[in-house]
Amino acid sequence: MAAASASSGGFTTIDWAILVAYAASTLGLGWYYSRQQKSTEEYFVGSGKMNPFLIGISLFATLLSTISYRQMPGEALGMGPVNMTTMLALPFVYLVVGYVLLPLYMQQRVTSAYELLESKLGLSVRLLGAVLFVILRLVWMSLLVYLTSDAMTIMLGLGKEYIPLVALVTGLVSVVYTSIGGLRAVVITDLMQTLLLYGGALLVIGTVTYHFGGIGWFPREWNPTWDTQPIFPSDPSTRVTVVGSILSFFIWHVCTAGGDQTCVQRFMATEDARAARKAFAVQMAASVLIIVTLGLVGFALLGFFETHPELIPGGGDLKSKADDIFPYFIVHHLPPGITGLVVAGMFAAAMSSIDSGVNSITAVVMTDGFDRFGRPAKTEREHVTKARWLAFAIGAAAIIGSSQIGSVPGNITAVTHKTSNLLTTPIFGLFFYALFVPFATPLGVWIGTFCGITAAILVGFSGPIFGMVPGTNLDPISFQWIAPIAITANLVTGCLASLLLPFGRRLPSTP
Repeated sequence: MAAASASSGGFTTIDWAILVAYAASTLGLGWYYSRQQKSTEEYFVGSGKMNPFLIGISLFATLLSTISYRQMPGEALGMGPVNMTTMLALPFVYLVVGYVLLPLYMQQRVTSAYELLESKLGLSVRLLGAVLFVILRLVWMSLLVYLTSDAMTIMLGLGKEYIPLVALVTGLVSVVYTSIGGLRAVVITDLMQTLLLYGGALLVIGTVTYHFGGIGWFPREWNPTWDTQPIFPSDPSTRVTVVGSILSFFIWHVCTAGGDQTCVQRFMATEDARAARKAFAVQMAASVLIIVTLGLVGFALLGFFETHPELIPGGGDLKSKADDIFPYFIVHHLPPGITGLVVAGMFAAAMSSIDSGVNSITAVVMTDGFDRFGRPAKTEREHVTKARWLAFAIGAAAIIGSSQIGSVPGNITAVTHKTSNLLTTPIFGLFFYALFVPFATPLGVWIGTFCGITAAILVGFSGPIFGMVPGTNLDPISFQWIAPIAITANLVTGCLASLLLPFGRRLPSTP
């Protein structure tokens, strides 16, 4: 094996030049598309005839943020490979979303997904869905701004006290080009960001492979530092299992595609159900590729630092620092220039999610709030201007919220499930009632949603609420059961409440 690379000592001038050039190019792209916008339809859904391949890549880039870019290698390195089995759920996700949900959704052309709820369940449920979505995506954006800023401080050799400043810069660039460029700027930059993100992962694998003189870093047996990750759980506190991972991943993907404005908005940007299905297929294929690639990044880094324990940052336990190893390796063990490209990929991963979240929240607030209840704009230009200022304010709120995320305990995987994923299943539950439960009533839906959210919180924070498992740092109920338990509690209580408390306007028969 070749000798380990020496530390590069941090960012060089060429690395800074690459990063600044990338940020400037995204701002320029946003300005370019802002000159072509003539309506809010163009701003939010790109006129509804966008290329399915670009939409699919944009979907992928939106959902695979810096959170995943750091989480997947860290999980494979420090905990074990079982998280990679989640891709076994993707064919089933594609069948349910592509052939059950999309044909129903694409029958109606809407700007906000929550417009679909009002005709079936009334205004209160539409507003409930919109409010839950706004909360979900604000928390999600706050989380990824925090994690990106944390990674950037590691890569730039800065202390944790600089996280707020880095968060401000990262969020500002994303918010500016999104607020002026609209969905077209978001989709085009998502393609650029995906190429950088994937290229960065390949560069890390290639660098480690070069130092080993081959793929000697690939694990051939279960690493003694990994967790026990059985097929079936021995008890609810088992952190990760094969069955639990696949089930949770399946539910999360179906619920996100069917209830999240960031996804529905992109489906609406395509021409019809067939084009939307093509876009979703592109997203699924890209997801498989990146799950495998980022898992291999984790294995490569594990092999590298186990062979060279003297290079572990700060020395000591590699497992406890698993989430920080990827950004540390990028700066200290990649050649100058390549480091800048990979950091741009990390930066890009955050931007691809921030821009999508800002654009989608703006669409919901404008459509379900201002347009529904406020004073209508006198001209389309005034409407677009209002949307741009709103987008900027939403981005600012996410940057401010990022300062609170660091207090949530757990590694990146656990923190993600305990924060940004809590409301995913309750939001989809609203659409499930509207489309598939003809006897559902608004009151029943509200009760079901409340129970679903309560169940998600009780599972996600079972440790602080009920006490940790004695002698361990495990929650009594693992975070991987949040989605299955929450959606079950939601639908069971909502259906029972609709049958036993049949007040309010009932749903007409579903076609």
